Amino acid sequence: MTQAIIEADGTVLNLDGARYHALWLRDNALDPDTRDPANGQRLITLNDLPAQVTLSDVAVEEDVLRCTFAPEDKTVRFPLSWLSAHCYDRADDDRLLPPGVETWTADLGSALFSGDLSAMKTDRGALRDWLAAVRRHGVAKVTGMRAEPQELFEIVALFGYVRETNYGRHFEVRTEVNPVNLAYTGLGLQAHTDNPYRDPVPTLQILACLENSATGGENMVVDGFAVTEQLRAEDPAGFDLLTRHTARFSYSGSAGVALTSRRPVIETAPDGGLQAIRFNARSAAPLVDVPFEAMEGYYRALRRFSELVDDPAMQITFKLAPGEAFIVDNTRVLHARKGYSGAGHRWLQGCYADRDGLLSTLAALEATS
Repeated sequence: MTQAIIEADGTVLNLDGARYHALWLRDNALDPDTRDPANGQRLITLNDLPAQVTLSDVAVEEDVLRCTFAPEDKTVRFPLSWLSAHCYDRADDDRLLPPGVETWTADLGSALFSGDLSAMKTDRGALRDWLAAVRRHGVAKVTGMRAEPQELFEIVALFGYVRETNYGRHFEVRTEVNPVNLAYTGLGLQAHTDNPYRDPVPTLQILACLENSATGGENMVVDGFAVTEQLRAEDPAGFDLLTRHTARFSYSGSAGVALTSRRPVIETAPDGGLQAIRFNARSAAPLVDVPFEAMEGYYRALRRFSELVDDPAMQITFKLAPGEAFIVDNTRVLHARKGYSGAGHRWLQGCYADRDGLLSTLAALEATS
């Protein structure tokens, strides 16, 4: 049976060992005077609350906790399930990964999740499962497309909107004369995140295949979070250097474009949790934000990160057929391709989108499933 006890002169609630501050509870009250019932947005500011908030009475009523606050003498109710889901009184577990994320290596291989475009357009369960795979692994494939220009927009329409850049609403990935970007050649490319010189970066990238009869040109993906976990296990000091000091990235390959950013290769939140990876040797600018005393160690850690990215044990390799595509979380999963040449043609189209739309659509689907 759930026990609710008031502690610390009314400033703390102890609910079966999980503690909540009275001010936190009052600030997050679920009543219609505090939050709009229609959209859930907050109707008050912190300055609207008393400087000193305490609990004068609490009681558990079946699956709901009733709280009365002083000095307002205001009573609100919280579902116990809501309090459990929002509990912040927990031991630090040194968790590096965001919730719901699973790292992977080459072993994921043939188990890489794939969704049929037609099914995802009509079946909410199929769409939910595909979106959940993108959240979980940061990458998923798509089949059942028409091998036609701009068909990749149909993928983005499942969850959000295209992010337009200086490359346009979409871009062509095929060999060009005097290309503005090395992606538009037959050269092999090291696994990388796209557009690290942009701030903010596009958080999702979709690549769709229209033609792929050339020899070579296989796509590869690498889990940057798995690489980071391995680096931290091997060299905690090197991991710290790549999180603590900023790298610089730049691009000016097109007329009128001069993009730069200043961000760490491994970006973490204040609590140490992983947030993003930025790694792209082609777009790296000179390092000028690393102190002289730390530069050798920084380069050593960056080289090891690069070696892990190139390790076949970290890579999944596949060759897209016309009518197939894949999506990557561009803040986490690095993508690459092998070189191609000779007879045949290779034509992919790409576009960018943003992860917040994907996660919002997934959350809405999960809430109603």
